[in-house]
Parts: sequence; C-alpha cells; structure tokens
Amino acid sequence: MFSLLSVKGLSKTFVLHTQGGVALPVLSDIELTVNSGECVVLNGPSGAGKSTLLRCIFGNYRVDRGKILIDDGVETIDVAAGNPRQIIELRRRTVGYVSQFLRVVPRVSTLDVVSEPLRLLGVSRDESEQRAGDMLRRLRIPKRLWSLPPATFSGGEQQRVNVARGLIVSKPLLLLDEPTASLDAENRDTVVQVILETIDAGTAIVGIFHDAEVRDAVATRTLEMSPVSRAAA
Repeated sequence: MFSLLSVKGLSKTFVLHTQGGVALPVLSDIELTVNSGECVVLNGPSGAGKSTLLRCIFGNYRVDRGKILIDDGVETIDVAAGNPRQIIELRRRTVGYVSQFLRVVPRVSTLDVVSEPLRLLGVSRDESEQRAGDMLRRLRIPKRLWSLPPATFSGGEQQRVNVARGLIVSKPLLLLDEPTASLDAENRDTVVQVILETIDAGTAIVGIFHDAEVRDAVATRTLEMSPVSRAAA
C-alpha cells in the first residue's frame, strides 16, 4: 500500500458575511492519511465537519491553512494550493466524488449522465454506453428509464444513478458522502458490495456513512470528528 491522500494541519472557517462577518470554525488541525485499498470512514455528530472535509479534499472549498496532498501517479498535488487546471485534471483522472444528491444538467438522459466520465477520458461512445448500461443494470435502474433525465426519478433511483456515475471510472481516490442514504435494504447491499470490490481493487476511499451496518461493512478504520468550538478558531 502507498498513501494516495495526506491531509496535514487542515483548518477551515466559514465567514458569514450576511451575519455581520461572524466566523464559524468547522475544521481545526485535521490530520489524515489514506492508503490504497483502504476505506477511512469519517465518524461524528452532525456539525463535526465531515462533509466539509470531503469538499475541501475535492477542491470545492478553500482552506484557511494546512495541506491536502494527493498522489496522481506522476506527482503529488497540494489541493489547498493547487490552481484550477490542476484541480480539474485531478478530478478527471484521480479523484471521484459521490455526493448525497445528484446534480446534473436537466433533460440529459440517464445513460449520458453515467457514461460522460468515460467519454471525457476518450472512451468511445459505444463502449462508454455499454459500460454505463452494465453499471445501471447492476444497480437495478430499468432500461426503460435510461433515455429519461434522472431528475424525474425517485430519490433512491437518483442516488443509484449518482453512484453509477461516481464509480463508472476506476479512480485511485474516491470520496463518498452518504451514498446509501436514500436506498432500501436490497439496493443498499448492492452498493456496499460495489464499494467493497472497489476497495479490493486498490482504490483509497474516504466516506461518510450514518448507517452503522454499512459503516461496519466497509470501514477499514475510522477518523473520529467532533464540532469545533469557536474558542478553537
């Protein structure tokens, strides 16, 4: 195993400009290393900064201080100091992200939504659609729905489309924010199996799972987190 991700001394504060500039500390001196073939689960109460940490790693949020080092196979990139071009390239080839909610362009078909990450890597349309179809079948999305935009689907169906899109490309690092939250038991178990296969294939995963059964099934270790007091900012 080798380290795909190293988070060092990471701190993040939100400033509420509409509330008179109130500072709301969320992360303080976070330390985290994740190796290939590991699933590190972020554990803690609501408000502990778990989703914020994932978004910082993905480059959605700027940080106050600290480093987020990701090995892309060629060099080590500090996401906290990286330029937009580096972040985009990391997302394209190295870092996958499955959020709690599916956010896609309206009126785009489900098959296009799921196959797009493959096409961005130069995979032919025929092959990308075949692989997307295989993933959708496994996640029990009926073929009659593939030509429809997922915005018309139920919450559970949307989440399975979200998982399919996030896992369609085998990336070295995967960030999961409650990927099973909207799923029934049968579909939850299928997603857990896909995650376990992804770990076995060598992917490093950082995830949030409020379902204790899911957490116990996928975690190789946990990072305990707690809310940051304002005095600690």
